[in-house]
Amino acid sequence: MTQPNQHTRYKILAYIVGAFAFSFVLRLIWVYQYSDYEGFKFAGQFMINTNDGYYWAEGARDLWAGLHQLHDGSPLYEAPSVLTYALMKILPFSFETIIFYMPAFIGSLIVIPMILIGQNLKMLDVGFLAALLASIAVSYYNRTMVGYYDTDMLTIVFPVLLLWSLILALRTKEEKYLLITALEIIAYRWWYPQSYSLEFAFFGLILVYALLFDRKNRFNFELLTMMLFAMMGLPSMVRLGIVALVYLIFKQELYKKYMWYLLGVSIVLFFATGGFAPIWSQLKGYVFKDAIEVSKDALSLHFFSVNQTIREAGQIPFSIFAERISGHTVTFIVSVLGYGLLVWKKKEMFLGLPLLGLGFLAFFGGLRFTIYAVPICAFGIAYLLFTSSVYIQSLFINQNIGKVVKSGIVIFGSLAILYPNILHIIDYRVPTVFTKSEVDILQRLKRVADREDYVVAWWDYGYPIRYYSDVKTLIDGGKHSGDVNFPVSYMLTNNEEKAAKLARLEVEYTEQAYKRAEENQSVMNNTAQMTIDYQLKDANDFLDTLETNITLPSKTREIYFYLPFRMLSILPTIAQFSNIDVMSGKTSRQPFFFQSSRFKDSATTLDLGQGVVLEKNKGVIRLGTQEIPIKSFITTAYNQEKKFIKEEKLINPQGLFSMIYMQAYNTFLVVDEAMLHSSYIQLFVLENYDKRFFEAVILDPNAKVYKVKM
Repeated sequence: MTQPNQHTRYKILAYIVGAFAFSFVLRLIWVYQYSDYEGFKFAGQFMINTNDGYYWAEGARDLWAGLHQLHDGSPLYEAPSVLTYALMKILPFSFETIIFYMPAFIGSLIVIPMILIGQNLKMLDVGFLAALLASIAVSYYNRTMVGYYDTDMLTIVFPVLLLWSLILALRTKEEKYLLITALEIIAYRWWYPQSYSLEFAFFGLILVYALLFDRKNRFNFELLTMMLFAMMGLPSMVRLGIVALVYLIFKQELYKKYMWYLLGVSIVLFFATGGFAPIWSQLKGYVFKDAIEVSKDALSLHFFSVNQTIREAGQIPFSIFAERISGHTVTFIVSVLGYGLLVWKKKEMFLGLPLLGLGFLAFFGGLRFTIYAVPICAFGIAYLLFTSSVYIQSLFINQNIGKVVKSGIVIFGSLAILYPNILHIIDYRVPTVFTKSEVDILQRLKRVADREDYVVAWWDYGYPIRYYSDVKTLIDGGKHSGDVNFPVSYMLTNNEEKAAKLARLEVEYTEQAYKRAEENQSVMNNTAQMTIDYQLKDANDFLDTLETNITLPSKTREIYFYLPFRMLSILPTIAQFSNIDVMSGKTSRQPFFFQSSRFKDSATTLDLGQGVVLEKNKGVIRLGTQEIPIKSFITTAYNQEKKFIKEEKLINPQGLFSMIYMQAYNTFLVVDEAMLHSSYIQLFVLENYDKRFFEAVILDPNAKVYKVKM
């Protein structure tokens, strides 16, 4: 393959620097927009804006500190934590600064393989425009903006690098690309263990290509062999050693005759160390989603699946799908046509199909997958624009006029392609996960709680709580299957006695489960284990005993309930996880909860929106044509001394609903009796805690913390 001359190398470098600067600078728009807003800052620096980022931050923090507590879930040796720790060692910036800017810097690296692919296909200008678009396309920007500290900052960079090396491998047949490809697969898996499916898709395409079009070329099967060894389900260092050894064998002409034996060994080891299991697991999680999970314990209990409530795992409209990939529906449609033309002209680009296909999986698995199609569609639209401009130029007899027209088409076409994405960046003012005042509360909790203590909260807040308060949690962004969500949901949406007792049980049983796992004993979900230990056969009967004089496990640590105001809006979703008969899988109850911050008040009615209206004279809530009597009207507020005050007016002792006006939040709630007496409403909304079960620790309008006294 002809190497680029010095002029071309300088041009490649200039394109990379320019595209990288373009990508990074646009990501600073968010910083400019909030530069004076102290509510998004902690320790003098902006906080991150993704919950999962606090998971990796916890790991890097603990690596730096050199300690962590047993079973705290800290990802000490996971790739993002290790990389962050390494950067902390060599960069003269604060930890908060590093994790905030890392996504913008590392995510912008995607321009490098994009431009290199363009150069190697002899269409450098196409690669440059594709790099500009891919680096700021809606879904890619959303997941690599400043503060989005997560694996996404390299999750697309690696497969595009892999695409580059595979294209070069097929075009040049040079042995060095055998090693480069294998190393990329190992690095990709180290960074993102879920890369398995995409790696296998690349392997499948190479296999089809080799069998159908180039089966006599030994190099193709050497490439497949190296890929299989790199893809095995073994530790990274083991695969690295095997790949290095096999590469050295392939470098020796004398041993090439054993290539077929090595291919056979690689196939056997691939299936022996995992095969399709990880792929099937991901398909079940995102495509074949079941609403109900059934445990495989001594008691077959039914739990609500978390995938039913995660927005990024749900189906999306075509318009949103297209806009997230290319910025605009028209751009997306043209980009797909352009990619088809590109594959027709440059056969090697068929290797982009795994990325495009995984991106299209968004129709079934949710918007999170759209990010994979971004680089391929960027190539498609860029190629079509330049191809069209060249064709139009050829229509002019006068070459100078043709060049001017071509330049005009490229410039205005590029601006039209980039504009919707830039507009999105300007308008996408996503907040940080927590505000400064909320973090201050967690810092206060840190001074009160021990590192072995547990905090009960919904899984959305698990990682940030662990990071800022350095405690343990029952559920978090990675541990939120139906069986672990059920007890936490039950605690938050049932009465205080049940909440406190189940909290003690769940925490102690969780710690016992860790010990049993260490001793290689069988471990079942806690609800099933509790039911059996209390000599019952029905988990519902066990839950009923929580309101009796049940004997609880010995207390080994403190338990705190963290109840933020922001949890109020997701309370119906939280309730779904315990509104189920765990024995049958059927919905057991449907508590009523309605929240409104936009309402219209008149002399006779209070219109809360969505067909919910209070008839003041009648003392009823009208739901469409149905009228339901109000039992009580409760008003909560804070006086000038910031002391919580509450007023309750009985309307109708036989009423079914209660109304709560949270004056400080300008929010109305309509709840039934079950939801009114839930621990969250009683503890956070009404500060009406039973001193037998709870002790107030922090009472702040943003979040309230209670300690369990059981």
